[in-house]
Parts: sequence; C-alpha cells; structure tokens
Amino acid sequence: MLNKLSEDYFASLRGPLESGRQRPESLSAMLILAIFLQALFLFLEFYIGRYSSFPHIQDIFKIHLSISCILAVLSIIYVIPYIRIRNQKFQYTLSIFVSQNLFGVSAYVLLLTILGTEESNVNIGRGSLLTFTYTSLILAFLIFTVTFIRFFILLSKGYYKKGAKKGETRQKYEKKTYLPLAVISSVGLLFITQFLIRNYGLENMDVLIMIMIAIVIFYTMLFVLPEQLVILYCKYRFDSFNYDEDGNLKPMGNDRKDT
Repeated sequence: MLNKLSEDYFASLRGPLESGRQRPESLSAMLILAIFLQALFLFLEFYIGRYSSFPHIQDIFKIHLSISCILAVLSIIYVIPYIRIRNQKFQYTLSIFVSQNLFGVSAYVLLLTILGTEESNVNIGRGSLLTFTYTSLILAFLIFTVTFIRFFILLSKGYYKKGAKKGETRQKYEKKTYLPLAVISSVGLLFITQFLIRNYGLENMDVLIMIMIAIVIFYTMLFVLPEQLVILYCKYRFDSFNYDEDGNLKPMGNDRKDT
C-alpha cells in the first residue's frame, strides 16, 4: 500500500528528524535513560508480583525481564558512535521496541500484577481476571488497527505532504477520522471503569487511579505506534529520512530505497 506513495507524501513526517529529536545522538541518550527507567519498572513488577495471584504472573514477569535485558544489551551497543551512525535504521527500530516495552508493555504488566494482588482481588475470581485481560487486549488490537487505517487514509490523501491542506479543511477531516477511534476508546474505558468499580468499589480509589493511569498509558503507546512504524518504513525506503556521517539530515529528492 505505502509503496504506491511517493516521497512527497511523507514529507511532514520528517519533522522530528529535522528538529533533531530523532538524531542518532538523541536516540542514544533516550536508550541509556530507558535502561534505568526499565529497571525501575521491573523492580515494581517483581515487588508487587510477590503479592499477586494473577494467573501465570511470574512467568509473564520472567518473559518481560528476558526481553528487557536483551533490549538493554542492544541499547548499550547501539549508543556507540561508530555503530549508531552506520546502523541508524536498526537503532530507530530498537528505539521503537524500547519505548513500547518501557511504557506500553511495562504499564500493562503492572496493571495485571496490581489486579491480582491479594489486597485488592477479594471479589475478583480467576475467570474475571482473564476476561478483563482478553477484553483489554482485543480493545488494544482495535485501537491499533483503527489508528493505522486512519493514518494511512491521511497519508494517501496527501495530508502529510509539506504544507499541504492546512487549515480548516484538514482539521475538519481529522476530526471525522477520530470518530471511530473515539467510539472504541469510550466503550473500552466504560467497560474497564465498570469492571473496576464493581470489583474494587470506590473505597479503593488509589488502586483504581493506578490501574486507570496504566491502561491509558498502554493505549496511548498503541496510538503512536503506527506513526513510529511508518517513519521506520520511510527510513528504509528513503535516503532523506537518514543522516549522513556528519550528523546532517539528508535532503529530499531520492524516491529509491536506500542501499
């Protein structure tokens, strides 16, 4: 689908690259910081997990720990200047995995861990916990799918061309494309809120707030994932989404795959 679109259709997506936020040096700093933040989240998962009866939570933690360790080792390798500038496509790929793991996966694993704590799950059976998990994951898949379709429609209509269709027309169209996503998100959050109030009650407000924050962060990361993936696609297809060895962003004008 995206192969039919010329380089000009993706021009506005170069914004984070032009600003320097996604320069190899900036991504390196993010990767190092993420190692320490991920360690904190893993500690919380381990500590709270000792009191959680969520099905297979220890196995989930071990898998998440293993993946996080692999990402941490790769992060250390890809902050080395010689490696990062010559492998900036993979460094950006790594940054997507790291950011989604840090905020998306960690938030969701913490959410499941808290749901199963002995203190908070007096009224929740194993079946209810699994129903909540399956429903929230189906909702996550729908959010990602609708967001990706919306993003592709905007791309194909030229809304990401440099300076194209600015103003009221673009704003009006973007509002329309948000409608299906808003409906899905509203229905999902309503289900989650009802589930939490029914099983926890309003007296456990601190637990409710922590769970709601975790689920919102998880879904927010899925909302930004399509844009991350399209920028990654552009880095592999276009020279202009990559930097030269001096750290300068390459100019637009090459519609061929970067060799």
